[in-house]
Amino acid sequence: MTSLAVGVDIGGTGIKGAIVDVASGELTTDRIKKATPEGGKPHDITAVVASILEELAPAADVPVGVCFPAIVRDGKTMSAANVSKKWIGFEAEALFEKELGRAIHFVNDADAAGFAEQQFGAAKGKDGLVIVTTLGTGIGSALINDGVLIVNSELGHLEIDGHDAESRASFAAKERDDLSWKHWAKRLQTYYSTLEALLSPELFVVGGGVSKQYEEFLPLLDLQAEIIPATLRNNAGIIGAATLAARSA
Repeated sequence: MTSLAVGVDIGGTGIKGAIVDVASGELTTDRIKKATPEGGKPHDITAVVASILEELAPAADVPVGVCFPAIVRDGKTMSAANVSKKWIGFEAEALFEKELGRAIHFVNDADAAGFAEQQFGAAKGKDGLVIVTTLGTGIGSALINDGVLIVNSELGHLEIDGHDAESRASFAAKERDDLSWKHWAKRLQTYYSTLEALLSPELFVVGGGVSKQYEEFLPLLDLQAEIIPATLRNNAGIIGAATLAARSA
């Protein structure tokens, strides 16, 4: 496996990228971050990714991984979270490769972040099933079983008590409903207890920006599995996309 790769993490508000040492999981360049174009349309986003790649200026043989907030199947984006609906059913990987002039490895953003946590972060060395969740605008999820990534899980969209889970338990829901940590934790308890009943994981890892304040809510949860904060924070998507690209190369 090559030791360097580019990771680009596309989100609804920002697009960020860096070159990563995939042996250590550390960034070897500064992280470049640019705003996601308003409307989040395909050609607008690929243009921003191309500009980031131009600034990073990786050698031609350095693999490039791109992660995106959508179900990714055979290079197509089958959904669209906080970006244009034009991505749904779109040949995304082909467009990126055409606009960037090079092959890429294309993956869901939560899968990339979860894989990074398993390789270099909070879930490193853990056997059995690990469920990584990101609490933010919605709830992203990644399933890793004995180190193998099971792609495109959408556990934020489980229906619990007649509601889409993320509409009640995401960090955005906490802010929207002006919930205290204690009241939000009650919703999280329902969510994680449901996941535990269905999947019996060995470990939950909780990411997203709010994981910086994990001491406010994780100790309030009562689960059989251990539940811990993610460690790679906002670099997880970049690191995971780069590492998966290096492995596929």
